[in-house]
Amino acid sequence: PAAPAVKQIEKRDSVLTSKQQIDRLLRPGSSYFNLNPFEVLQIDPEATDDELKKRFRALSILVHPDKNQGDPERAQKAFEVVDKAYKLLLEPEQKKRAVDVVQAGKEYVEHMVKQKKKQLKKDGKSQDVEEDDPEVFKQAVYKQTMKLFAELEIKRKEREAKEMHERKRAREEEIEAAEKAKREREWQKNFEESRDGRVDSWRTFQSKGKTKEKKSRSFLKPPKVKMEQRE
Repeated sequence: PAAPAVKQIEKRDSVLTSKQQIDRLLRPGSSYFNLNPFEVLQIDPEATDDELKKRFRALSILVHPDKNQGDPERAQKAFEVVDKAYKLLLEPEQKKRAVDVVQAGKEYVEHMVKQKKKQLKKDGKSQDVEEDDPEVFKQAVYKQTMKLFAELEIKRKEREAKEMHERKRAREEEIEAAEKAKREREWQKNFEESRDGRVDSWRTFQSKGKTKEKKSRSFLKPPKVKMEQRE
């Protein structure tokens, strides 16, 4: 499998210049197409680590900003796409996941072809289908694989958004609890600080009341009348 992979890579290299590679990596819908690291690097999933390394080196040189000084910004973006795909495939777990997606895409198309042939046989028709053509089959696998990568990315983003929302909610609850505790502490402190003041005020109020009462009582006493005034 390695030899045909190398031949295919050589064929691809011969037809794509630096500009064409940059255009390919940044074409409309590239965020969708570039989810497949094998598609980004134009390398078969069966390629060895050594072939992967060589492919990355060749492609990264083609799209490097230093080699594309007429269009450095787009070259930089393309280089980042290539670098990301390469680093992903260097991680055994990530590479296995990517290989599994490609395999699942192939198995799905094979299953659909079998179902088509089964139905044609049942209808008494010729069992020839367009996917019998290797190129058509390959294109069908390519489309299905891209669809699977996109579905996984959507699920990943949904999961990420959910986790972010949960973290935000937990943080908000934590802040609210802290603010509530702070308000309670302040209320208790104010209550304790003002308690003595309230008691003192009440004592003062009571003492003032008694003073006023005494004054008012003395005020109500009838005036003393001298004996001389009676006559």
